[in-house]
Amino acid sequence: MTLRLFYHPFASFCQKVLIAFYEKGIAFERVPIDLGDREQRAELERVWGLAKFPVLRDEARDLTIPESGVIIEYLDRLTPDAPLLVPADADSAMRARIWERFFDNYVAAPVTKVVIDELRPAGRRDPHGVEEAKGLLATAYALFDGEIGKSGWAAGEAFSLADCAAAPALFYANTMVPIAGHPRLASYYERLLGRPSFRRVIDEARPHRHLYPLPWPGDYA
Repeated sequence: MTLRLFYHPFASFCQKVLIAFYEKGIAFERVPIDLGDREQRAELERVWGLAKFPVLRDEARDLTIPESGVIIEYLDRLTPDAPLLVPADADSAMRARIWERFFDNYVAAPVTKVVIDELRPAGRRDPHGVEEAKGLLATAYALFDGEIGKSGWAAGEAFSLADCAAAPALFYANTMVPIAGHPRLASYYERLLGRPSFRRVIDEARPHRHLYPLPWPGDYA
């Protein structure tokens, strides 16, 4: 095995990369990292000094690839004959990258803000910042709800990098600001939940749900 993925199965950006691996059917070695474990954190730091995951090591090429979007583009390079997650057409590729950044910055990022605040001691919380984050989620939902009717998936008719980003971001965001009020977004999210690659990611993460500081809805996937 030459590809080694340093990750945690419950982390949104790691899930984004796992979806890409499963979509493309690429074999890899899993290196799960618990950042609270000193030895495991040190192992990650030796690979990538910032100690942020996911990180991919291609041992055959002696390459270290950090950042979820870059990793997914690298997987496309490894399997050029398989369906691409970043389309070959320049305009389509730009749309995929735009919506990937949209879900990373305007859905996943405010989700992280709310989760981190929930983990803080009571006297150090930031309720105003949490409300701002939830407001950003609502704005992002409305914006995307107006766009999704134009295509089958986030950036076009084919499943792409953008959908890899959207699936885990929306999965966690839906626990904070329900998606149900946005019908086209809700329909898109149901399509994501039906995607085998994402179902696999959800199932693999299930044993770690106790780590989440917010309540799960009773009918949660």
